[in-house]
This record gives sequence, C-alpha cells and structure tokens, in this order.
Amino acid sequence: MSYRTTAIDTDKMPPGIPYIIGNEAAERFSFYGMRAVLVMFMAQYLHLMDKVPGHAMSNPEAVERYHLFASFVYFTPLLGALLADIFFGKYNTILWLSIVYCLGHAALACMGSFGFSGWWLFAGLGLICLGAGGIKSCVSAHVGDQFGKSNHHLITRIYNWFYFSINFGSFFSTMLTPTLLAKYGPHWAFGVPGVLMAIATFMFWMGRNKFVHIPAGGWKFVEESFSREGLIALGKLIPLFALISVFWSLYDQTGSSWVLQATSLDLKPFSFLDWTVQASAVQAINPILILIYIPLFTLVIYPWMNRIFRLTPLRKIGCGLFLMAAAFGIVTLTQTWIDGGQRPSIHWQLLAYYVITASEVMVAIVGLEFAYTQAPKTMKSWVMGLFWLSVFGGNQFTAQVNHYIAIPSASQKQFDVATAALPADMQTSPRNIVLPGYDGVVGTDDDIIARSKQGALDSIEIPGRQTYLDAAAKIETQSGVKFPSKEEGAALLSGMKDQWGNSFRYDVIDSSTARIASAGPTRQDHTEWEMGLMIERPKPKEDHPWLDKRKQELGVTEAPMVAGFAHTEFCGGQSKLEGAAYFRFFTLLVLGTAVLFIPFAMLYRPKSYLQDDVESEEHPGPDAVAH
Repeated sequence: MSYRTTAIDTDKMPPGIPYIIGNEAAERFSFYGMRAVLVMFMAQYLHLMDKVPGHAMSNPEAVERYHLFASFVYFTPLLGALLADIFFGKYNTILWLSIVYCLGHAALACMGSFGFSGWWLFAGLGLICLGAGGIKSCVSAHVGDQFGKSNHHLITRIYNWFYFSINFGSFFSTMLTPTLLAKYGPHWAFGVPGVLMAIATFMFWMGRNKFVHIPAGGWKFVEESFSREGLIALGKLIPLFALISVFWSLYDQTGSSWVLQATSLDLKPFSFLDWTVQASAVQAINPILILIYIPLFTLVIYPWMNRIFRLTPLRKIGCGLFLMAAAFGIVTLTQTWIDGGQRPSIHWQLLAYYVITASEVMVAIVGLEFAYTQAPKTMKSWVMGLFWLSVFGGNQFTAQVNHYIAIPSASQKQFDVATAALPADMQTSPRNIVLPGYDGVVGTDDDIIARSKQGALDSIEIPGRQTYLDAAAKIETQSGVKFPSKEEGAALLSGMKDQWGNSFRYDVIDSSTARIASAGPTRQDHTEWEMGLMIERPKPKEDHPWLDKRKQELGVTEAPMVAGFAHTEFCGGQSKLEGAAYFRFFTLLVLGTAVLFIPFAMLYRPKSYLQDDVESEEHPGPDAVAH
C-alpha cells in the first residue's frame, strides 16, 4: 500500500497529529510509570522477589543502575535514527521497535514468577532501552515531517503540545504506579504500563493512513552526513548537545536522588493522599507544572522577555541552565537542614520543582525544536538521535559519579565467599558464620560474625562492637527530639577509639538516623573496611501491604530495637560523597556549564532546514519561536 510522502498543502494542523499525540501520551504513561518506581523497587523489592532473598541494593547502587538504564534509553536513539534514515523510514522503525518495547514490559512483569528475577530485570530494561530509545529520535522527527511550508509556523505549537502529551501521560502514571507497587506488587506495577504501551502501539498503527511517510534516505543520508554542509551542521550542534548533557545529568535526578531526599522530608502537605503515593506525588508536580508553564511561557513570559532583549532559542537555553543551578541550590540548602537532623517541609523541594520545571521548558523543549530545525533534510532522525545522546551522556555521568562514591562492603564479599564454599543444602539454612576479617585468618580479634537467613546476609557483629555500642549509648542519652549535632556528637565521643586506635566519626544522616564510624583496620576513612553502626529512631509503622506480606513469607525480620533505638552494624557499604556535599557538587557543575554556554551561544550561527524547502537561508526559524 502506498502512503503520502509529502506534506499536505494546508495552513492547518496535519491530520496525523492527533494519533501522534495520543500515542505519545500512552507511551509516556508506560515509560514514566515504570521509571517512577524503579529506584525504590531495586532498593526495597528486588532482593525479595525470588524464593531465596538476596542482598538488598544500597541507595548509591540503585541510583547508579537507574541512571545507567536512563542513559542507555537515550543512547539507542542513534540506532533507531540509522534504521529510519537509511533503511526502513521513521514509521516502520517506530512500529516494529514499539513491539520490542512491549516485550520489555512483559519481561519486567515476569519477575518473581519463574526464573531469576535479576535476569528478568536485566532483560526487561534492555528491551525497553532498545524499544523506547530506538523510537525516540524517530517520533520527534516524525512530528516535524508532517509540516510543510504552508503550516511550518505551527511547528512550535505542536512541539509544545507534543511535550504537553508527554507530561499528561507521566502525571497519571507517576500517581498510579507507586500505589500499584505498594498495594499489589511488582507484577501489577510493571504490567499495567506494559498494557498502556500496547495501546500506544495500536494507536500509532491506526494513524498509518493519516501520516506523511518520509522515505528512508538510503546512502544519500551518508553522503549528506559527510558533505561539507552536513559536517558543518554536526560540528555546530555537537558542542551544544555536550553542554545540554549537563542539564540532563541534573534533571533526571528528580527520579533518583530527589526521591531519596523526599523520604527525609515532612510530607504533611500530602497527608490527604495514601502514604504509598506521597513521595511519588512530589514527582507528579513536574508534569502538572509543565501543563501550566507551556502556555504561560508561550503567551506571557517569552513575549515579556523579548521586549527586554531579543530572545533567541540559544538565549532561552542559557537562561534555563542558570535556572537549573538555582533549583539544585535549593535542594542543596534543604539537604543541609536534613544533615543537621531537621525534617524540613516538602515545600522546599516543591519550590525546587517550580524552578527546575521552568528550566526544563527553556532547555528541553527549545533544544528539541532547535535541533530539528538545524538538521539537514535527510539527517533529521540522526540529529534527533544526537540530541537524545546528550541525555545518555548526562545520565552516564551521574551513574559514574554514584559508582565512584559507593564504597563496597568487605563483610558482604567475605560472606559470599564463605557461603559459596558450603554444600548446596546448607547454604539456605539459618546459621552464624565467622568471617576472617581484615587479616584473612579466622580466630583473631578482627573476626566478623555474620548471621544469615535463607542464604542471605541478615546482620553482622563487628570486632570491638562493645566500644561502638558504648559510643552509641552516649549519643542516645543526649538525644531529645532530635540527635545531637555533628559538633555536639564529636564532643561527646572525644577520646573514644576503636580497637585499632582510630577516633570515632559521628554524622547525622537525617532526623531519624545517625551514624558512628571509624576507619577500622586500614586506618583510612571511606574504605570497604570502615566499621561502625547506624542508630535509628523508631518510626511510625508504614503500611506496605505487598512488601510486608512478602517479608513474612520469606522470614525477613527488621533490626532489633535497643532502648528505643535500632542498631545496624556495618563494615563498608557507605558513600564517599553524601548529603549536602553531593548536591553541592552538581550545583557547581551546572553553574560552570551555564557560564561556559554564554560565549558558545554568542558564536553560534543558526541555519534552519525544512523538509519541503530547498534550503532556508539564515531565517528567523527557531528565533521566530520567540513568540
């Protein structure tokens, strides 16, 4: 069957647009719904999915894997762009990779049913990376392909609506999916987004006769990419994408480090919601704000700014980078209060969301449109792929930072070696195992006692533990409504040392958790042999229906309470960069990027291309988008 290959000569919206918008809303529901629960699932649920519980991921591990996944979702757009531009065209590439996308959701829904859940997670996320990423550059370019000379002035409006549909879908999924996870478990939480992805694929197929189908460029794409004009276009855009990658490094932390920070905030403003969705409701403020900000910026803010100075797309992006620095400055300030043992209101993080969403409007939406208009005709999908590669770079950077700061656990390593040496029928039976400690010899004064349940490490007793418990008692006796400050705690523990002669280090993690640690046998801080214990205040009982039931089935118990406090001993497994220092690092990173962006924007010379233009001169193009 033949399809239209050129845009309809009309000054109205193309007929295929409703199918694209509906498809995008359903697809984004599926993606953001799955992503909204991914960090919490990996940290709290994944190790309990199989018949034998495994080792729970630490927060830095979960954040690292989250950003590795997010990065590869935005690496595969390059593959999708090549398939579309050289071989199959955008429509066919989107349709077939959407089916791969559906299979990825199905794999996630299979976790805990049969086989090893870790492998199902890996397979599911891998297929979603291929499917979601593969269609990414094609969908955004497919939108632009529907427009010709008569209605190209509507491109800005449709990209705004395109982004509107993304946030419309993500708002509802961000509210619904965490509730499904908490009350009904991972099968429903990952299965429902899969059903929505299937609906999105069907909607896209229904619009096949309404779309403009731009044929694949074949090797003409390669010729144009390596032509003088193509190389100039790429040479101008690649530095832009590199700078924008820093924006994505910070922005996508709203689904990782910001979620973890929200667990330490006062969520009373969201008390009208079931507690299971309170933390997710914080994330949902972003799509709500997008729905408000798009018309606000289009009709009010951009025209007002344009009266002050000529508002080009690059100037919008530059302003957005400075706004990102302000948003992370707010969460850094909030974290300093948490580090001091306070429980600040969630309103402070909401304020950061107001600012970061404005940054998103000025960087993400404008950058997407600008990339499309600056791409030569046969390179549209390829350039869209390079734009999304900036998201890959940003998330890879965040993942590598979290990998570097995560300290491995020496006790976990020794436990894994010890249990692997046991006969298979003994590995899952409850037992205490003596680990050799730093000197590698059992029977010396640095042995570690490991307690196992169902083959997993349940808790440990560190050498010289009584000294740590004595130090904890000093802190607990001075703990009223909150823990002593870091300075007060250091004074209380002054003169106390571990069995290797190291002084104790005291830190307040949040209003309910403090930590006492020492350098351990290596006499160096922040190594896998650093030892200590966490002190936790009793927390109100939280209702995790599915998770509580699963723990009962597996016999998993919580840390015992000691005089109103829970003690958890550790050997390694902490972080080199945490609290306010972590957020401050990223704040300074984006602030430096914003400053560097200024000379780049001043030197850049835009040149725009449309599908049915022979070539547009250095026309206002995206500058006309200044409204």
